[in-house]
Amino acid sequence: MADHQHEHHFEMPQKSKYEEALSKYNLDISDEEVKAAVKKIIAEKVPENDTMEVKKFLFGSIELTSLKTTDSDESIMAFTERVNQFDEQYADLPHVATICVYPCFAKTVAETLEVDGVEIACVSGSFPSSQALIEVKVAETMLAVKDGATEIDIVMPVGKFLSGDYESLCDDISELKQACGDAAMKVILETGCLVTAANIKKASILSMYAGADYIKTSTGKEKISATPEAAYVMCQAMKEYYDETGIQIGFKPAGGINSVMDAMIYYTIVKEVLGEKWLTNKWFRLGTSRLANLLLSEIEGTEVKFF
Repeated sequence: MADHQHEHHFEMPQKSKYEEALSKYNLDISDEEVKAAVKKIIAEKVPENDTMEVKKFLFGSIELTSLKTTDSDESIMAFTERVNQFDEQYADLPHVATICVYPCFAKTVAETLEVDGVEIACVSGSFPSSQALIEVKVAETMLAVKDGATEIDIVMPVGKFLSGDYESLCDDISELKQACGDAAMKVILETGCLVTAANIKKASILSMYAGADYIKTSTGKEKISATPEAAYVMCQAMKEYYDETGIQIGFKPAGGINSVMDAMIYYTIVKEVLGEKWLTNKWFRLGTSRLANLLLSEIEGTEVKFF
């Protein structure tokens, strides 16, 4: 009997399927290495992408976003009308990729939008905190899709991640993925709350593993929004995930994209880490409201306040 207990003592604890998934990736990354790599990319590679062609491409990757407490049916209708008018006035330029709004305005956008190929994204699942019962998140997501959302942006439950509850975290994401039906799902990591490069990489892998079609940096509602360092780590995770599974995941930096240079830095990181395959307005998106006028002004060579 004693022998039997003795044997038992040496059994290795079973790895959870989440630890199993994570073990296939390089999580041994330091913030210093990441900073150095990003600095090098910015110094050496960004200047060559400072071209008119890239600026036009970036414009076509914008997710034109309105997530204000003051939004109303009238303001969102006017917002969507601008996208319709843009298509007529600037026929030689690409249209924005997406209009991104709260779920209660999905129907307004769907009924107002006349431009083919512009996606309708809704932030869902109790954005921006993600702190709600899963039943509420699922209902909100399904209603957004029913009302015309073609893409859904949810926030990863950051508290569950930080407390190591990967199972509940992945279950939440998977359940919301099911609720999306055919709509693509973007998982916002809220990288400013994750603090370290290793955490950002882990959160990226878990989100992709649980069903994300895109991973996105931030909500724009926290003190720290998107950073080039977070983008670099996420792109590395996407590259490794692609090499491991053959599944291509889209990337969306969002929050704090305040200049054309910011956008060019993200473009360059995607190009250097992930390569040309990701440089389409399907796989690379920029969540911003400010950038559209700034890019338009640079493209037109004069200050334009269209949006």
